[in-house]
Amino acid sequence: MDYMAIGRRVRKVRKMRGMSQEALAELVDISTTHMSHIETATTKLGLPVLAALARELSVSTDYLLYGCKENAHEEVDVLLESCSERQLKILAEIVKGTKAAFDRYDVD
Repeated sequence: MDYMAIGRRVRKVRKMRGMSQEALAELVDISTTHMSHIETATTKLGLPVLAALARELSVSTDYLLYGCKENAHEEVDVLLESCSERQLKILAEIVKGTKAAFDRYDVD
């Protein structure tokens, strides 16, 4: 089990969601020190904490354990949550244009 990689993924998603270690630790019902130790791989996390982290970060346990995404929507959802309304409108236009180009050229 690569606890360093798990910690990096927890930290990455937490930061993308604009959460502090303190806020996430409170939601998961662990100490801030324990949260810090999870992110730096100085402690091993148990199954209940892993499940709680996945729930509060809205990612799969597979993603936290192995970096696997259930689907591309999960990564996009995490990215979009940190966008402003203006950024979301711009991104929507970019996606519409890109999809139209894919449709025109029959690209999957």
